[in-house]
Amino acid sequence: MNKKSVYFCFLLAANFLSIFACAQIPSNKPTCQSKAFDTTLSAMLQFTVPVIGVKELKSHQKEYVILDAREQKEYDVSHIEGAKHIGYEQFDLKKISHLKKDAPIVVYCSVGYRSEKIGEKLQKEGFSNVKNLYGSIFEWVNESYPLVNNSNQVVSKVHTYNALWGKWVRNKKVEKIF
Repeated sequence: MNKKSVYFCFLLAANFLSIFACAQIPSNKPTCQSKAFDTTLSAMLQFTVPVIGVKELKSHQKEYVILDAREQKEYDVSHIEGAKHIGYEQFDLKKISHLKKDAPIVVYCSVGYRSEKIGEKLQKEGFSNVKNLYGSIFEWVNESYPLVNNSNQVVSKVHTYNALWGKWVRNKKVEKIF
């Protein structure tokens, strides 16, 4: 092997390793029921906001302020009980100005991408105890945890953002709306 080939292999290996180093996937990351969904999430998220699993949130639901970072039409179909709608496109910090900066907050969306971005905004504003729900509402329904509508009635439907993303809702008892 000549020097150029060795150098090229070294650069290739360094670039490959830097991709994984930048992802900063936490060693204690929760997992999803679907390995494919878990792999997709791990590649999509930057893990700039600590994650919490749906089982842990369900066990301690009353201890958190739960914020829904989906759009209003998604929230109106169903949401996690007690969740406050804050949106993504029209996110306004004034909606949560009453919260203490150290309040335990969990942000969710469909899969976790939008909620991670909102979580980053909250962190920049000084909120120190923010977590992103790993797998978000899709994993919540995959674990068969209840959703409610705006009248706080349990419903068996979820807005899947679009048909493509809806494939990650594997719970056959849940109607997919998009």
